[in-house]
Amino acid sequence: MSNSSDITKNPFASTASLDTNPFDDPFADQASQHQTPQYAHELNASRAADLERRERDLERREQELSQKADHIRTHGRNNWPPFFPLIFHSIQEEIPESSRFLISRLYLLWLVLAGTLVLNFVACIFVLTSGASDGGKDLGASIGLLIVITPLSFLLWYRPIYNGYMKEQSLYYYIYYFFAGWHLLFSLYIFIGIPSTGSAGVIQTVRMYARGSLAAGILCTLATVGWGLQGLGNAFYYKQIWDHGKAAGHSVTKARSELATTGAKAYFTRG
Repeated sequence: MSNSSDITKNPFASTASLDTNPFDDPFADQASQHQTPQYAHELNASRAADLERRERDLERREQELSQKADHIRTHGRNNWPPFFPLIFHSIQEEIPESSRFLISRLYLLWLVLAGTLVLNFVACIFVLTSGASDGGKDLGASIGLLIVITPLSFLLWYRPIYNGYMKEQSLYYYIYYFFAGWHLLFSLYIFIGIPSTGSAGVIQTVRMYARGSLAAGILCTLATVGWGLQGLGNAFYYKQIWDHGKAAGHSVTKARSELATTGAKAYFTRG
């Protein structure tokens, strides 16, 4: 019976020889035991560094958002002037793409005007120190020009045409036409440089060189160039804006209608 039993046994029943792969590297387990702890340590260190970097980036973004929220809470969306925001000014966001170049140049001309007013004031200080008889009057008048013309030029001709191209309303165009026209006359007057008017223009420049006051002469020359640049530039763009207004159909009648409908409120609101 035992022989018969042995014969009927499954010759493949014993699996002892199949427990291990005969092709396995006998040293693999030993090598992995040495390498696994080191690899795990490096992997954990890499993950920790990546997590720390992400946390720093998240903290930075939260801080930026918090600062923006504080700024908007304090000033609304106002961003100009940068040192004390009173209005929102963004040519890129508010002006149509086809008109951005023109408005950017007008803004640059306004900056030239503001810089020229500062330079004119400094030049008048040197005119006074040069011994000019009316140097005191020129210095006093130059201070007045700096204080008055800087904000009024922004509010009365730059801001209206900025709003005009943003909203395409006749009212803004005619405000610009009126005040920019007066500014062109002022630019011509101040360019001449009549003594006692606060202008370091042409006449004042010639007087300083004639007196041998080189520093005052150079400053007056620079101021004169500034007056000329912003005056000519504004005259050039005034003509372009006038042509654009006519082509767009802006008229006095429309301007009066808009004034009656919106009043002065439209000047201070966006959209």
